[in-house]
Parts: sequence; C-alpha cells; structure tokens
Amino acid sequence: MAEDPRNWEPETQAVRGGLMRTPHGEISEALFLTQSFAYDSAQAADDRFAGGPGFIYQRFGNPTTQMFEDRLALMEGAEQCKSTASGMAAVQLSLMGLLRAGDHLVAGRALFGSCRWIISEWLPRFGVETTYVDATDLEAWKNAVRPNTRVFLVESPANPLLEVTAIGAVADIAHAAGAKLVVDNVFATPIFQKPLELGADIVVYSATKHIDGQGRVLGGAILGSNELMNQAYKDMHRHTGPALSPFNAWVLLKGLETLDLRVRRQTETAGRVADAIAAHSRAKQTIYPGRPDHPQAALIANQMTGGGNVIAFDLGDRASAWRFLDALQIVDISNNLGDAKSMATHPCTTTHRSMPEAERLEIGLTEGWVRMSVGLEGAGDLVRDVTRALDRA
Repeated sequence: MAEDPRNWEPETQAVRGGLMRTPHGEISEALFLTQSFAYDSAQAADDRFAGGPGFIYQRFGNPTTQMFEDRLALMEGAEQCKSTASGMAAVQLSLMGLLRAGDHLVAGRALFGSCRWIISEWLPRFGVETTYVDATDLEAWKNAVRPNTRVFLVESPANPLLEVTAIGAVADIAHAAGAKLVVDNVFATPIFQKPLELGADIVVYSATKHIDGQGRVLGGAILGSNELMNQAYKDMHRHTGPALSPFNAWVLLKGLETLDLRVRRQTETAGRVADAIAAHSRAKQTIYPGRPDHPQAALIANQMTGGGNVIAFDLGDRASAWRFLDALQIVDISNNLGDAKSMATHPCTTTHRSMPEAERLEIGLTEGWVRMSVGLEGAGDLVRDVTRALDRA
C-alpha cells in the first residue's frame, strides 16, 4: 500500500508532498505554462465542467499550482489550500469570502498597513463594519462582539512590533459568537506555528516572504477545511481571478523544499543579532519572539516552537533610525522580509506609512522603530554590521 503523506515527517512533506509526475518521470516538478486544456471529446469536456477530474482553465487550476497547494496544505495540516497571486490577494479573499453587507469584523489593531487599508477603506464600501481591539486583551475581543459579528482577524506575531496573540483563546471567543477566526501566520511560518491546530478556521500567507525566501516572485495562500474552503472561497477564487501563475507556483514549490532549513538557520542567527541589539546602549527596546523578555514570552513558549527571523527595536526617533539604516553595509534597506538576504526598514515611512499617526501610536509604533528581517549571511558578519550601525545611530 502507498504511504499516506499525512504521516510523513515535515521535512519529507516539504520535499515530496503533492508530487505529480508526468510519464517522463522528471525529478524536478514539471512547469505547466498553459492557459487552457484540451479534451478528448465534447462529452469529456462536459464531464470535466460538471466536476469530473482534470483541469479546465488556468484560473480554475493548473497541475503546477496544484502541487504547490497540496504540498503547503500537508505542511500546514490543512485539508485544502487555495493559492493566490499575492499575499494581499489572499488576505482580501479570506475576508470577502466570509463577509456580507451588514456583517461585522473584529480585528487586532496591529496589522500590516495594506491590511488596515482593506479593512478601513475597502470593506466599508460593501457595508462591512470593523472594530479594532488590542489583540493581547481577551476581554477586548469579548466586548467587541456584536450579534452580526462574523469574522475575527489577527496577525500573530503581528507586523511590525511582533505582538503575539493567544490564538486558541481568541478562537474560542470567536466560535462562541458564531464567528470564524482568520490568522495571518506569515511571521511564524508553518515551521513554528500551526494556527489550525490551535483552533483557527483559516490561515493566510504571503508566500512572497519565507516560502519563496529569495526575493523572486509574489504569491499567497489560504488554507482551511474542505467544507469551509469550498463554501466560502471556491466560486470567488474561480470567478474573481486572483489566480497564482504557474511559473510563480513552481518557484514557490521549490522554495518549500528548503523552507525548514532556511527558517531554522535564520532564526538561530536572529537570536544572536537580537541579543547584540538588546545589549547596545542605543536600543531603547528590543522585541524578538525568541527572547525571554518578549512581552508575551510565556504565550510564545506555549504556541510557537521558534522565534522566527524578524526583530523590532526602538532607537528613539526618526533621525536615529535613519542614521542606523544608512550606516548598514551588509544589511539592505528594504521593506520585504523572509528573504535569504537580511533587510531592515523604517515602518513609519514604508510598510505602515498609510496608517494615520494616531493609529500607529495606538499600536506603539513611533518613529524610532526599525524592523529587521535576518537572512542567511554569517551571524558574525551581521552582528558586526548591526553593531557598527548602532554606534553611528
């Protein structure tokens, strides 16, 4: 009997999950650059459009894209995955598939800038109201519930100050209210956190980040149970057109093969860099999920198995933060994260620029904060580069 991939170790799933070989027996997965597919007969076309096995059109599905979706679903422990053209396409689809005019959303207030834009500017056009809460305050989640609350949304760890939410407890509150919990798991990756196992209903990713991990392509993913995915997203995904390109799917598929190795190495190095930053007199505060002084350290120990590769630290004001960034010689100034190359950015003027200042202050994001994504360079080189830049900050 063939082995069940669900019983494989994570490393095996990352390399062999979802494999769909052609009769040529290729080792590297095939890239199917085709928009549409041919049928042996009119009856075969009718059967396929009626729901039979096989592919119809790239927007509906593609063998390469399917391999990526199946592999990521295995790694996440989800029954189904739907890929999208970008991480923000995944966030938008995850919400629009669950919400209708007149519904209410409760969201953690610490969110990526584009996520805040969707919630504050886009959803109200369709009659959806939102209440923002301190995601670490369980009473705030309870108090925000209304009779028409349908969805809870949280990033954990959150962008950019790495706030961590008790996913299981928030899931219980959502379910008691008849709502679904959507978790953006980008910073933790499926290597260090499994939101579905903790009680979440939907997990979203920007595959652009760690899953690609080498700065090449955009991509996103939504994962959950077969029932919910088919009910909420199947038709929207087909008809609104957020499909992931087969080429990008192939790149991301290959990225999954080394995700575990890369993320664990980056995390090991991030711990050393975070300690160096925290020990420097110029850093007023350092936040890293792998350090015991993280504000939610006990919670992290309970629901995450690693701290990830992102560090946030406060240098007091914009001038100091910019001097630090400009003094870096190895680390790039860039707003991306999860890459093989280390990157640092000033969130107030980049990733969270669109947020009004009052909203930034609500989450504690003042102009002295820097967010750093640790890559695969040598730990000693990164510590030296960051320490030298801190000296000049």
